[in-house]
Amino acid sequence: MRVAVIGAGKMGQWFTRFFKDEGYSVVVSSRTRSKAEALGDEFGVGVAGNYVEAVQGADWILLCVSLDGLEPVLKQIGSHIREGQIVMDIGSIKEIPAQLLHKYVKDGVTLGTHPVFGPGAKSLEGQNFVLTPVEEEEKRFAVEFRGWLEERGAKVTVLEPRKHDELMALVLGFPHFVGLVAGDALVNCSDFVDAKKVGGATYKLLLTLAGAVAAEEPVFYSNLHMSLPEMEQIEKLFLEKVEDWLKLVKAKDCEGFAGKMNEIKKRFRETDPDYERYYSLMYRILGKS
Repeated sequence: MRVAVIGAGKMGQWFTRFFKDEGYSVVVSSRTRSKAEALGDEFGVGVAGNYVEAVQGADWILLCVSLDGLEPVLKQIGSHIREGQIVMDIGSIKEIPAQLLHKYVKDGVTLGTHPVFGPGAKSLEGQNFVLTPVEEEEKRFAVEFRGWLEERGAKVTVLEPRKHDELMALVLGFPHFVGLVAGDALVNCSDFVDAKKVGGATYKLLLTLAGAVAAEEPVFYSNLHMSLPEMEQIEKLFLEKVEDWLKLVKAKDCEGFAGKMNEIKKRFRETDPDYERYYSLMYRILGKS
């Protein structure tokens, strides 16, 4: 099995190491030649002179590039893909890449994939992995690839591209938005660093979320927020809820505030069967604060 990894970013590095450890023949290619060469030296894999050279003779072609970099790559390699080759992208958005894959790859089989984990993962064991096949050939390969992933411990979900993107608005976009807004507020509070000295687990958790999302790649997340469906509606709903809670605080309405908290707790218990278990676990890990 020969795998071409296009893109030498963090996830390109992760999959290069992963496939090399699996015993596969790996060739890498990147827009920046020096990055590809560094990856080749680090893992002892082949380095292609360009994208077209990388895909020639590859069984699987993994596109580890940003959303705005996907179309330029597909324009170069699309006409060079042959029957029997598999082309997969690993982006966090799936509807737009599916359209681009179908536009430029006329032979071979395409498949949208989303490894829902970061480059810090040690293996596929216990990691979420989403597949978004559209056409019949893609669905047939998705069954095969799902089995391959599950043999290596991944938890695989198959979704339509649109449904995937709607869920990612909640899974990725919304937490990131909350973290950024919280971070923006925190850095405008002069005592937010000193507060760590007396802060408990809840404050530390907030700082962790705010700091973590602020450290992410700005271009990636700006593309995410502007491209995911329903993102604007979710963010608007969040701001409306902020106003609702602020009105209770301004009115010094303790009864209304407590009642709203109990309502949320009740809704969680009714709709999420894992709520009590997760809450108990987090309570033990973080402690009451």
